[in-house]
Amino acid sequence: MADRSDGPIGRLPEHVIVEIFIRLPVYEWVQLACVNKHWASIFQGDYMWQTAIARNWPSAGLQKRWPGPIPRGSARRRFQALYVSENLVQSGGEIDELVGHTYLYLKEQLERPTMPPSSILHGTIIDQFIACGNTGEKAHDLASKIWLAVIDSLEENQQTFMVLKRIAQEGEFFLPFPYSRSYKVLWRVFDKLFTDFRDCFSGAEYHDALSTAKSRFQPVPSTWLGH
Repeated sequence: MADRSDGPIGRLPEHVIVEIFIRLPVYEWVQLACVNKHWASIFQGDYMWQTAIARNWPSAGLQKRWPGPIPRGSARRRFQALYVSENLVQSGGEIDELVGHTYLYLKEQLERPTMPPSSILHGTIIDQFIACGNTGEKAHDLASKIWLAVIDSLEENQQTFMVLKRIAQEGEFFLPFPYSRSYKVLWRVFDKLFTDFRDCFSGAEYHDALSTAKSRFQPVPSTWLGH
């Protein structure tokens, strides 16, 4: 039986409680879900998330499912994707649910204990956008924006250092456009390594990474040299 120790609000119909919740800031939802079992069950169900989607993005309900390797998922997943598209990925003011799903997919892959090669992840993202009717140029542009947003969102910890170092160390793949890796993304990877994670390198690792950077970018910023 649901825990109703949430006072007078606990006696309200569930749809009314949901209407109250979705009008509160999203960053408070985690705390609300921890108040009691009843409220936790609301956040675990689809109705809460479907209602939040309908209120914040009314046209999202009209979108059809898309082909490709990255699925749409549950109502909660859809809310997260729409929120990401609106707030975390710069896409010219447009809210594209697929952009949000792709961001979530890439972030989860980079945070796995064993990360797939970045070339495979990039190719999967490109295939997804092309399958949905985007041109190769548009797919490459969207993929680059998602990579940059995800890289910037990663926490400054040892795992992120290892992920960025692996991407930096991956050899050049002479793949045709749009499957070639973005210059801006690779630049951001090295920039974060040499600014945010400089102290994580051993002496030999640092010189090896710097040598790789110099082979790809000329000139390199003085900040990468420790100046």
